[in-house]
Amino acid sequence: MLFLNTISAVQDAAEVAAAVKDDMGMLWMLIAGILVFFMQAGFFLVESGMTDSKNAVNIAMKNFLDIAVGSLAFWFIGYSLMYGADVTEGGFFHWSGFIFSQGPADLFFQTVFAATTATIVSGAIAGRTKYTTYAIFSIILTALIYPIAGGWEWNGGWLNAEWMPAEFIDFAGSSIVHSVGGWAALVAAWMVGPRIGKFLNGKPVEMHGHNQMYATLGVFILWLGWFGFNGGSQLAWGGDDSVAASQVILVTNLAASAGALSALLFTWFKNGKPNLSMTLNGALAGLVSITAGCGNMSEGGAVLAGLIGGILVVLSIGFIEKTLKVDDAVGAISVHGVAGVWGTLVIGLWGIDGDTGIGLFNGGGASQLLAQAIGVLAYAFWAIVLSYIFLTIIKKTCGGLRVTEEEEIAGLDISEHGSIAYHGKRTREFE
Repeated sequence: MLFLNTISAVQDAAEVAAAVKDDMGMLWMLIAGILVFFMQAGFFLVESGMTDSKNAVNIAMKNFLDIAVGSLAFWFIGYSLMYGADVTEGGFFHWSGFIFSQGPADLFFQTVFAATTATIVSGAIAGRTKYTTYAIFSIILTALIYPIAGGWEWNGGWLNAEWMPAEFIDFAGSSIVHSVGGWAALVAAWMVGPRIGKFLNGKPVEMHGHNQMYATLGVFILWLGWFGFNGGSQLAWGGDDSVAASQVILVTNLAASAGALSALLFTWFKNGKPNLSMTLNGALAGLVSITAGCGNMSEGGAVLAGLIGGILVVLSIGFIEKTLKVDDAVGAISVHGVAGVWGTLVIGLWGIDGDTGIGLFNGGGASQLLAQAIGVLAYAFWAIVLSYIFLTIIKKTCGGLRVTEEEEIAGLDISEHGSIAYHGKRTREFE
C-alpha cells in the first residue's frame, strides 16, 4: 500500500509540475506578445521622426489602423489560413474551416506578428499615399499574404517537406515577417512613386526627418520589443525552454549591438562623421539579421551576423535610392527586406543545432544553405507578386494609390485627416 501511495504521489507531483510549466509558458507568451504590441509605438516614433512633421498624424493613424484592423483581420481569417490543417502533407495552402483560436495566448502572440508585417510597408510609402490605399492593403497583408506564407514554415508547410535538402529554419520571422513586409514595401514604394522633391536631375535628395529624438526613442522601444519578438518565439517557458529563451534574448541583444556599431563605424569612415539615422537603422538591421537564427546561432555567430547586417543596410539604402530610384522614406526595404534575406541565409553559413554545426563554414555542408535560399526566394516571389496584383487592383478601383500634388505639399495631416500634429507656425532653415 505504501508503495502504491508513493507512486500516486509521484504521478500527482509530475502532473502539477507539467501544469505549472504550461501556465508559465502561457504567461511568457502573453508577456512577449505585450512587448511586441508595444513595438507599434516604436514603429510610429521611427516613421514620424524620420519624415516630415506635416504627416505625423497620418503616420499615427496608420499605426493605429495596423493593430486594430490587423487584429480583427487575422483573428477572422488570417489565423485560419496560417494554422489550418494541411491540404496535403507538407502542403502549400492551409485551410480546414474557420479557426478562431487554438489558445488565447497563442492567438494574441501571432496577431501582433501579423500587425508588424503591415507596419513595415507604412514607413516606405510615408508622405504621399492615400489613407484608403494603405488601409485596404494592410487588411490584405494581415488576412491573406502573410498568413499563407507563415504556414509554409510554422505549420508544417512545404518548406518542411521531405524533398527539401534540409528543414528550412526561420525561428522568429526574418523572412516570414520581415522579408515579406520588406518586399511588399518595395513594390508599394515603386508603384506609389517618390515624394515630390526626392529626386533632382535623377539624383536623390536627402529629405530630413523632423525629429531624430523621436526616431531614436522609437528604435529603443523596438529593441526592447524584439526581446519578446524573438524570445517569445520559443513558445514555452520552464526547464530547458527557459534556458533556450534566455539564450535567444542574449544573442538578439548582441546582434543588435553589433549592427548599430558596424553602421556607425562604416558611415563614420565613409562620410567623415557618424550618422545617427544610419546607426539607428544598423541596430534594426542587426535585430532582423538574428531573427531567423536566434535559436540556431552561437554568441560569436550572432555578433558577426549583426556586424555584416549593419553594413549591408547602409549599402542597400544607397543602392535602392541611387540605382533603383525607389523612394523609401525610412529605409524599411533595406532594414526588413534585405537584412531579412541576410538573416535567413546566414543560418546556412554558420548556424548550429545544439553543439553541431549545420552551416557551410562550420562543417554542415551546403544543404542547409540551399534550403534557406529556397525559402528566401519563395517568400520574395510570393510577397512581390501578390503585392503587385493587389496594389494594381486597388489602383484601378480606388482612383490611384497616392494623393494629389497639392495634397502632398499641404501635408497628409490636413488633406487626409483635417488635423495637424503641431499647432502654430513651424519654420526650419538649412544652410
